[in-house]
Amino acid sequence: MRAADVSKALRLEATPERAKSSARFFKSGPGQYGEGDKFLGVTVPQQRIVAKQFKDLLLPEVEKLIMSPWHEERLTGLFILVSQYQRGDPMNKKTIYDFYMAHTACTNNWDLVDGSAEFIVGPWLENRPQKMKVLTKLAKSNLLWDRRIAMLATFHYIKQGREDEALQIINILLHDKHDLIQKAVGWMLREIGKRVNRQTLVNFLNTHSATMPRTSLRYAIEHFSPAERAKYLGKVVK
Repeated sequence: MRAADVSKALRLEATPERAKSSARFFKSGPGQYGEGDKFLGVTVPQQRIVAKQFKDLLLPEVEKLIMSPWHEERLTGLFILVSQYQRGDPMNKKTIYDFYMAHTACTNNWDLVDGSAEFIVGPWLENRPQKMKVLTKLAKSNLLWDRRIAMLATFHYIKQGREDEALQIINILLHDKHDLIQKAVGWMLREIGKRVNRQTLVNFLNTHSATMPRTSLRYAIEHFSPAERAKYLGKVVK
């Protein structure tokens, strides 16, 4: 199996209409966060099917996909990488984690990060003493995608019923200027409230809602009642 075979399989599912739609959706225009990204026009379910067919693709071939200019090839490569990590022994997991961390610049859109960080970075760092050092370094990176990886990696811990790691990264990223980070912060706050401890979220909002970015706040309170949302957004309930 070769990366070229994956590319061929993806192109069999591609449509020009979806390619145009994806280019708009993922903000690939001039000055946008996905500027210059290229799209084949393949749905995520179709990419997952292709990734399953090529789940044992050798890492040098996966690297060709990860470094592709085509969005769907990169995402399919990441799906393959996640599958191999989940099935791997400790040595293979380390190899895949190291590979992932060396290619974060290629994980260069929010769906690429969201489909991989919590399944590779979060689990690998789970019980390792360098966990917060690594996540903090990512969170303080100048690279947008590193910062989102730091935030999304903590989703793994939230799903385990823990909030501490996520809150530490949230506090670093709380006033980040980029809306993709603000959305990730708000999302993880919401998940803490839903999956771990609602009171933790309430306490956080009581302290920070007046000064945190409105985008993060809106994401964090999506599951609240209309009256609660109005309270935190400073609106009058009619």
